[in-house]
Amino acid sequence: MQSTKQPCHSAGRASIFALCLLLPGSIVGQNAGGKPSQAANLPQDSQPATGLNLRVDTTLVLIPVAVTDSLNRFVLGLQKEDFHLIEDKVEQNVAHFSGEDVPLSVGLVFDESGSMDYKLRTSQAAVSQFLKTMNADDEAFLVEFNDSASLSVGFTSGTAEIETALKKAKPGGLTAMLDAIHLALREMKKARNSRKAIVIISDGGDNHSQYTAAEIESLVREADVQIYAMGVFEPSLPIGLSTEEVSGPKLLSEIATQTGGRAFAAALMSDLPSVAARIAVELRNQYVLGYYPKNQTRDGKYRHVEVKVQQPPGVSTVKAHWRLGYYAPTQ
Repeated sequence: MQSTKQPCHSAGRASIFALCLLLPGSIVGQNAGGKPSQAANLPQDSQPATGLNLRVDTTLVLIPVAVTDSLNRFVLGLQKEDFHLIEDKVEQNVAHFSGEDVPLSVGLVFDESGSMDYKLRTSQAAVSQFLKTMNADDEAFLVEFNDSASLSVGFTSGTAEIETALKKAKPGGLTAMLDAIHLALREMKKARNSRKAIVIISDGGDNHSQYTAAEIESLVREADVQIYAMGVFEPSLPIGLSTEEVSGPKLLSEIATQTGGRAFAAALMSDLPSVAARIAVELRNQYVLGYYPKNQTRDGKYRHVEVKVQQPPGVSTVKAHWRLGYYAPTQ
């Protein structure tokens, strides 16, 4: 296994945006193992003699951010002061800042429907390329789908089992991509790492799911998971393609954008492995910004998040990617 923290543009200052994790309850931070540190309520007989009860009840929001320059190279070396966090038009104070490569929990969602047909072998090669970037502390699972979605391989730190399962894949049937994403989101709840991502390999043409696009988009807005897509699209004009295949690229992009991820389209089938490597590198080259929202109202409403980066000197215009928001806790 090898590290992928390399294809980037390093300036003295730089930027990166991507995912937003909501850590609810009485959470005030994270320990070294990536698990929330929860403030415990003191028992009644241990309360201070003043009669005043102390309660820590706040929410820490974490936002992974990916930043690239005009040539799509990652910009590294930025400091906390280079970022501005805004929630519902109110600027927030960045309390936590990190640019470290941390272990990943990844869900691979692989399309084996009839529309993939001749694209299947190259798609398998793309997944193999992605798996080569996995580190010892990473973990991954595999969901395969056509008429229905199934969990082929649960979370594992090895890649051989996933590779073996993919070699048995045969194209056929309809496409239940949205059901597969729902299954992957459910499986991701078992992740041991705090940074989570789902990578979809598909042409995006759903025509057999029980869940609707609106339902899945709502779920991904609530989840603390970043979604990326390797789009296996037809390079030609949409003549002879189904309605689902034509709308596939837009659907994948809408789902990914909600989470701060991205949908990458392969102009040629041979481009897929490099797209897989690109996604792996982006997941490794992210800043994580943490803040305690000034609005502590627990109303369950959606909060819009915006991240701005100060343009570093000597670097072409930078562009940031981050999660668009999160739902406030209700308790």
